[in-house]
Amino acid sequence: MTAVTQRNWVSIHNRKKNGVEINATMGPTNIEGSLIGVLVVDDYEPFRRFVCSTLRKRPAFQIVGEASDGVEAVRQAGELKPDLILLDVGLPKLNGLRAAREIRDISPESKIIFVSQESSPDVVQEALNLGARGYVAKIRVASDLPAALDAVLEGRQFVSSGLITNSRD
Repeated sequence: MTAVTQRNWVSIHNRKKNGVEINATMGPTNIEGSLIGVLVVDDYEPFRRFVCSTLRKRPAFQIVGEASDGVEAVRQAGELKPDLILLDVGLPKLNGLRAAREIRDISPESKIIFVSQESSPDVVQEALNLGARGYVAKIRVASDLPAALDAVLEGRQFVSSGLITNSRD
């Protein structure tokens, strides 16, 4: 049996004795082929629960932490070094943009997707300039979060439609 990681998807190939090849795809993983650790950051607990339940429907993702403010997000990002951080802009104690700046320094390998109701083109552009790989409008989270996760894990940037930015890939 061999495991091949390609574009963050793991394919397992196994030849049976009778020559029949069986292929199985496990879905997106991090570079080591293990589950993708996610830190979910939002100050509104019911929304955090919704995002977590959405992630749990995708077996490749493992929620490694939750935070309700920017200071806690930075602390957990430094301790957990998650593969992916879903981060709100409007957070108490330290807003999401400032938190992202600090996270870049302490956990530079973590990919950030902003999930926010803030739709100002300037804010969206600032988030992307900070290195965020995605920006999902909260109003579109049910439809856009899965697409954003796939895009970011494939190395592409994702921005919800209707948010005006100078998007870059």
